[in-house]
Amino acid sequence: MIEVKNLEKAYNGKTVLNIPALRVMAGETFGLVGNNGAGKTTLFRMILDLIRPSKGEVFSKGEPVALSEKWKDYTGSHLDEGFLIDYLTPEEYFKFIGDLHGLTAGDIQERLQPFLDFFNGEVLQQRKYIRDFSKGNQKKVGIAAAALTNPELLILDEPFANLDPSSQIRLKNLLKHLHQQHNMTMLISSHDLSHVIEVCERIVILEKGQVAQDMETTENTLEALEAYFTV
Repeated sequence: MIEVKNLEKAYNGKTVLNIPALRVMAGETFGLVGNNGAGKTTLFRMILDLIRPSKGEVFSKGEPVALSEKWKDYTGSHLDEGFLIDYLTPEEYFKFIGDLHGLTAGDIQERLQPFLDFFNGEVLQQRKYIRDFSKGNQKKVGIAAAALTNPELLILDEPFANLDPSSQIRLKNLLKHLHQQHNMTMLISSHDLSHVIEVCERIVILEKGQVAQDMETTENTLEALEAYFTV
């Protein structure tokens, strides 16, 4: 579904990302891990055509994301609070997203049902704007909005960050449910190694903008990742 070819990004002559080839298959759950500055968010931003590569291309379903907008119809994403319209309430924001994709009020209500446990009574019917929520609850709104249309491709950058332990566990279960129900292709970056390997069947380690390891998730993956990051 996603293919990267000869992808490079440089700022002021310094290369921050250099990935000759990378492919994510349809229906795959793909986890991206690495230390701060490894290039995880940069890669996601290029997949979403938010920044342009210095060299190379990103393809979604075989078409360059920089030259086509078709990928936007089947892609949901949340990278940070900048994706939100923070002067709306969550209900208004979900309606805005729904309207863009032709969803009725009933459709939206139905699609939010799997998120109610994740919301934990702290998101809907609070009578306040998104900007007045905690970072964690803003994250919940963004993730729900990204998945609201049941996209073929879901991209989440650090979805477990700013969430309390209960919400992290609920999110982990929710992502597994969405994948099982809709065979959703997922690209998830995270600093939380234990959660990401429970959700993702494949893990790629980025180190200084390059793919250091590409592994299938097994019972030994957490141990291998912990060993890598403690050397």
